[in-house]
This record gives sequence, C-alpha cells and structure tokens, in this order.
Amino acid sequence: MDEVLLYVDGLPPAKNEAKSMLALGHGHASRVLALLSAAREASVKSPARPVFGNRSVGLDLVVRAPAQPPSDATNYLGGVGDVLEAKTHRGALEHLGDLVDVAIFANDSQIQEVHYRWESSPKPSYSVRIWSLKSSTPESSD
Repeated sequence: MDEVLLYVDGLPPAKNEAKSMLALGHGHASRVLALLSAAREASVKSPARPVFGNRSVGLDLVVRAPAQPPSDATNYLGGVGDVLEAKTHRGALEHLGDLVDVAIFANDSQIQEVHYRWESSPKPSYSVRIWSLKSSTPESSD
C-alpha cells in the first residue's frame, strides 16, 4: 500500500500536556478513538502490523473548522503522529480495546515530510493522508 486516507468528524487529538493522549482518562480520549477507528477502517492489512512498516512516510493533515482551531499545527501533528504509531512500547492500554493494535507506521520518527493547513468549514472535521516516500532504508517490516 502506497497511501492511506483517513476522514474523521471533529477535531484531531492535540498533544498539549505531559500526560499521554493514549492514557486512560485523557481529555482527548474520544478524538483518539475516532482516529484509531478511521485508521482501522482504512487499513487493508492486519491491524497488528503497521501499514507502512518502517518505511519513511509523508503526512498531510487538513483541519476543517468554523473558526481558527483551538490548538496549533504542531500540537495536532504531534497528536496524530502519536496515535497512529505502533503502541507496543506504550505499556498497558487495555482501555483502547481492539483499537490498541491499529498502527499506520511503526514510529512517528518515520514521518519525513509534513503538510498542514486549516480550512474554514461549518462543521469540524479533518483528513489525514499518509504516503510512502522513496527511501534507501531497508524495509524490515514489509
């Protein structure tokens, strides 16, 4: 797979505090679950294996809202990156249920190209596009 497209209602999870967004009781828990659900639906591979393995990827995030979103681009990008990476190193996450195994890439350090924009829209939503970049790095997971 060379590209994954995700469409989600509401705002993306934003990385804005020391507590992990994946932790039980985080204020953006519903946003995390919505993004993981969209990623599971878009993924055609086994959810227990990252779609892009260890390949370098690009990430495009488009946030739509009636007014300037409450968080900034870097917080949204960090949140999306954290949620979509493999969670095997994160410890106990039973509260995520069957979404705990959903991953688009092994680690968000694989993101080597980023695009972000905000668009005015009457209803908050966002889209995420992740694509494989040409890389000379061996692909150990694919």
